[in-house]
Amino acid sequence: MDEMEKDFNADVYAKSVKAGKRTYFFDVKATRSGDYYLTITESKKRFENETGKFVYEKHKMFLYAEDFEKFKETLGEMTDIVNQCKNGEVTREELAERKANEKVSYLE
Repeated sequence: MDEMEKDFNADVYAKSVKAGKRTYFFDVKATRSGDYYLTITESKKRFENETGKFVYEKHKMFLYAEDFEKFKETLGEMTDIVNQCKNGEVTREELAERKANEKVSYLE
């Protein structure tokens, strides 16, 4: 494996966000063919009664460049809805009605 190939197998850039008992890791990675993608890992510390030790549960998501725009749009929409709910600007009933009137396809 030459130096160029090693570079494509390594992490390109990384950043983490601590949020209470959770830490989110954002890692930009590259494939051997030079395509880039993002992994988002949620790591949550919890106490395991059986062993009497703390363990970390990890959940990972892979997000590919061709999906970034749809992901960003939907994430923005959903965070706006959460904030509207928190601020009392929209009710659960209004959201249920909105959802009933939308046609959502998970296979787009």
